[in-house]
Amino acid sequence: MSNKDDILKKYRANVRERFFDERSGKTGFDMPDLSDIKAITYPNPLVQFVKMTEMVGGQVIEVDPGRDVNVLIKELFPDAKEIASNLPEITIATRNPDTAGRARDLNGTDVGIIRGKFGVAENACIWIPQTMKEKAVCFISENLIILLPKSQIVNNMHEAYKRIEFDKEYDGYGVFISGPSKTADIAQVLVMGAQAARSATILLMPE
Repeated sequence: MSNKDDILKKYRANVRERFFDERSGKTGFDMPDLSDIKAITYPNPLVQFVKMTEMVGGQVIEVDPGRDVNVLIKELFPDAKEIASNLPEITIATRNPDTAGRARDLNGTDVGIIRGKFGVAENACIWIPQTMKEKAVCFISENLIILLPKSQIVNNMHEAYKRIEFDKEYDGYGVFISGPSKTADIAQVLVMGAQAARSATILLMPE
C-alpha cells in the first residue's frame, strides 16, 4: 500500500456521516477525532532543535553565562554598520524599531536582533510575538539574530500552539521563523535571503 493509500485509509476510518444537506445534495461529515493523535517527541528536544536549525540553514550558538552578548554579536558580524533592536540588553544597536517613523526607515539594516519566546524541535520554528513597533525588523534585516532561552524548547507544533501568547499592545501579531529566508522555486537552485534575512543565528541564552 502506498503512503497516499495509507493516509486515505486513516481518513476514511475516522469519518462519520452527520447530515444530508438537501439544498446542495451533499452529505456533511463530522471532523475526525484528534484526541488519540500522538505527536512526535524527542529524547532531547534541544539537540533535535539544533539539528533541525542547521538543516534549514540556520546557526545555533550557546551563550555562556556571564558573557556579554554585545561582544559576541560584534565578533559574529564585525562589518555590520547598522544594527537594529529594541532589546534593553543590546547596547550596540544603532536603530530602534520602536522609534522608527515607518518600516522603510529600517531598510539597510545589516543585523536585526529580536527575542524568541520558544523553539520547536520538530521543525526549528521559533515563536516571535510582535514586541516592537515596526515588525519589519524581523524581515528587512540582512542578518537576523534571535535570542532564545535555552530551556524554552518544545517537541512539536501541537505543544507550540498551546503556548502561543500575543502582546496585546500590537494587535495580536506573531510569527514563526525557521532559519533564514530561502527558496528553490527557480530552477531548483537554493537561494538564501530570497524574501527576508540571508542568515539566521540563534543565540541560546542561559536562564
